[in-house]
Amino acid sequence: MPKAPAAEVIAGGRAVRISSPDRVIYEATERTPAITKLDVAEYFAAVGDAMQEWVHNRPTALERWPDGWREGMKLATGPQDKDAEGFYQKRIPRGAPDWVETARIAFPSRRTADEVCLTEAATAVWAAQMGTLTFHPWPCRRDDTDHPDELRIDLDPQPGTTFTDAVRVAGAARDLLVELGLTGLPKTSGNRGVHVFVPIRPEWTFEEVRHAALAFGRELAKRDPARVTTAWWKEERGQRIFVDFNQNNRDRTIASAYSLRPLPGAPVSTPVTWEELSGITDPRVFNLVTVRERIAAGDFPTYAAEQGDLTPLLDLWEADPSEANWPPDYPKMPGEPPRVQPSKKVAEHWDSAGNRITE
Repeated sequence: MPKAPAAEVIAGGRAVRISSPDRVIYEATERTPAITKLDVAEYFAAVGDAMQEWVHNRPTALERWPDGWREGMKLATGPQDKDAEGFYQKRIPRGAPDWVETARIAFPSRRTADEVCLTEAATAVWAAQMGTLTFHPWPCRRDDTDHPDELRIDLDPQPGTTFTDAVRVAGAARDLLVELGLTGLPKTSGNRGVHVFVPIRPEWTFEEVRHAALAFGRELAKRDPARVTTAWWKEERGQRIFVDFNQNNRDRTIASAYSLRPLPGAPVSTPVTWEELSGITDPRVFNLVTVRERIAAGDFPTYAAEQGDLTPLLDLWEADPSEANWPPDYPKMPGEPPRVQPSKKVAEHWDSAGNRITE
């Protein structure tokens, strides 16, 4: 079969070339037809303005699947996954157009990189040409990458729980945010979870925002211990919704609003109203086809909230400043518990500061 000629997609007045436009990115399902590379590019052009409200001027890692996504494909998370089909691009790819803007970011190691910055809709379309399905923006703007302007609440269902359980916990999270004088903007994760983004003034460090997220999760768990947990070790979570506080660390990101996810049916991480969220039973209703129609109809919430004050949450943290585990690729932090599964921990091998005794 002859190769299809390149196509052109217009986004924000800029023309973006799409090669291999007929390449199938998502196979057909009962809900959706086969989705091609051109479909993906046109989708990001169609949702571009709405997406910009959530991602504008944020350093953004690209989750790329150059040959499309199929069941059984793997996303690389480290050098051990050299044969994986998908991967994260944290530095701007070589050969990017000169109009694609960047932001200089520092990793936890303090090494730096120039990361793609989504300043216009055409950037997302160009990224789709590069095989990007999911965008992972930082919770800060490029003019100040050390101070987040979002607290992110990631409600992650554990085995034995469902999306409906996450929705129920999200409702409790909303009530707590209101008590704290903060505004939460909910969206589906595109999978089984729920994300709540909380705009805050960019006055606090990543470490402080993480502590605020941990305090928030602990308060939710205190109010509903049967349904909510902040336990870092999976063996301690049980059948509860995990509030992943570590998603607020430097260089930890969450799929953006309007990102596609590498799952059957091209599902989309979709902003919703609180009232709408309470009535959703199956997040797969939001996919590339239906979300594009939703945007065209103008039937969607905007990113509109006053930047809040994190002080009440930090006061909660100060009332119980017991540190929790950091991810293994971060430096050992003062007061952090031992980085070993509780079931494998031998008490005499660790000192009071959580450091392993080597002699």
